This record gives sequence, C-alpha cells and structure tokens, in this order.
Amino acid sequence: MVALLLVLLLALVLFGVGFAVKALWWLAIAVLVIWALGFVFRSADTAGTRGRWYRW
Repeated sequence: MVALLLVLLLALVLFGVGFAVKALWWLAIAVLVIWALGFVFRSADTAGTRGRWYRW
C-alpha cells in the first residue's frame, strides 16, 4: 500500500513538473514573439533615424 502511494505521489510530482516546464516554454515563445515585433516595429526618434533596438 505504501509503495502504491509513493508511485502515485511520484507520478503527481512528475506531472506537475512537466506541466510547469511546458507552461514556461509557451511563456518563452510569447516573450520572443513580442520582442521580435518590438524589434520590427520600433519607432523613429526625433531626428527621423531608427533608434537602437535595446533600451539601456
């Protein structure tokens, strides 16, 4: 009985880790798309030239 509970607990933990990793991949893809769109559609500065693609 204890072994069955341990196996079920292990399966639950591994499922949770797998779900979190998959969610993080989707978040990383969304951030990459937003960054790429910001790079493509960056605005011009007051002199009419393109600004740097980074903010710092």
